[in-house]
Amino acid sequence: MGKVRTVLSCRECGQQLARWAGRCPGCGAWGTIEEGGLRTPSSGPLETLAHEDADERRVSTGLPGIDRVLGGGLVPATVALLAGEPGIGKSTLLLQMAARLSGAGLHCLFASGEESRRQVSARAHRLGIDGSSLSFVSGRELPPVVDAARSARPFLLAIDSIQALRDPSGGQAPGGPSQVRGCADALVGLAKAEGISVLMTGHVTKDGDLAGPRALEHAVDVVLAFDGDPRSGLRMLSAGKNRFGAEGEVAWFEMTGAGLREIDPGDLLLPGGGEPGAATALPLAGRRGLAVEVQALVGRGEGTARRQASGLDLRRFQLVGAVLDSAGLGLGRSDVFGAVAGGARLHDPACDLAVAAAVASAVSGVPAPSASAFVGEIGLTGVVRAAPGMAARLSAARAAGLRTVFVPEGTDPADALRSIPVRHVMNALTWAAARPGERTDAISPRPMVPKWPKEASDLGF
Repeated sequence: MGKVRTVLSCRECGQQLARWAGRCPGCGAWGTIEEGGLRTPSSGPLETLAHEDADERRVSTGLPGIDRVLGGGLVPATVALLAGEPGIGKSTLLLQMAARLSGAGLHCLFASGEESRRQVSARAHRLGIDGSSLSFVSGRELPPVVDAARSARPFLLAIDSIQALRDPSGGQAPGGPSQVRGCADALVGLAKAEGISVLMTGHVTKDGDLAGPRALEHAVDVVLAFDGDPRSGLRMLSAGKNRFGAEGEVAWFEMTGAGLREIDPGDLLLPGGGEPGAATALPLAGRRGLAVEVQALVGRGEGTARRQASGLDLRRFQLVGAVLDSAGLGLGRSDVFGAVAGGARLHDPACDLAVAAAVASAVSGVPAPSASAFVGEIGLTGVVRAAPGMAARLSAARAAGLRTVFVPEGTDPADALRSIPVRHVMNALTWAAARPGERTDAISPRPMVPKWPKEASDLGF
């Protein structure tokens, strides 16, 4: 005889469950799970999926960088999660966004469980924000927040933060897994039922993961990562998940006394050329190319050689060092350190060639050619592979005022740029063979070391 399986369902919304639960995951009601047949929801007749242009309406946040990361603006009834380390500036960014939307005539409700109304008002005054157009509600308890949102029907409900919000019927302290998930489920239901956009902040752990249940990331529509080096003013906002736009888009901000100001990472480049140990990379952030300075330092070590990187993928950094060492650069007994200017983080394999150029410049003491950039992924054999999105990368190089770009062999030439095709990593580094003071912007064809491949002296132009 087969095993008899009991079917449980919610008497309010009709959702079926395999096991009993105190709270319905569908509607969030407590004590409604019971045995029996499925009750037909009283939501009216079924609707079709006919396309409606009104649903694609996007609202500008007043901050172009955030609009680009969101995919063109904020879609009404979106539930977004802004995650970052404590003190990184999440509350400041949330307050600035709510103020811009409020200034555009859209009603915004700010719910803070970490600061009082007086503290939030003082922060707004320091940022030069007129708080008279913003509504405030204490964000410690979930029911008052939900009731205030249903009564006011704002365009945006800003929650700071989801870890500080607590459902009194949950029976746990704020920040616990069930409390975070329960409050998030209630806010998602509120957003979809009332058409209210919800933007909540969330803290991350020491490992960089979102504090609370992993399922929280699946419940929201958009996950925005806000990070950077707290010791510097540079901040980076990226979309790790976006149901309404492309993932991987990045916006850069600088923390100032007047709040966050959007910047272009190309502004961090040294004008007129860099110093020894620096090279310009052209990473791709979503569909947008960037011009970022990569730095390297090579020193004599004692014992086991060290390879340390800040803002770069350590494994790829070690791979590039090993390729350069096998090609004859002589890094075996040296300590090699790598970093990205401004504390940014790069994980694009196409930055390998720029990292190699920075290391070669640090070893030789010869700066990279002025107003130049390097694009290409380096394989274990030293061959430079093609990189996707070259049009966006070269556009970023032109916008940053660069004149020369070392690109993988076979790349189409770009207008107003001097493209130098390279097949092997050493083809792009022959300028490092010049002695300090011997050249200014000339590219030397002499090989630096005897182990370089024969084609290293042929730049193809």
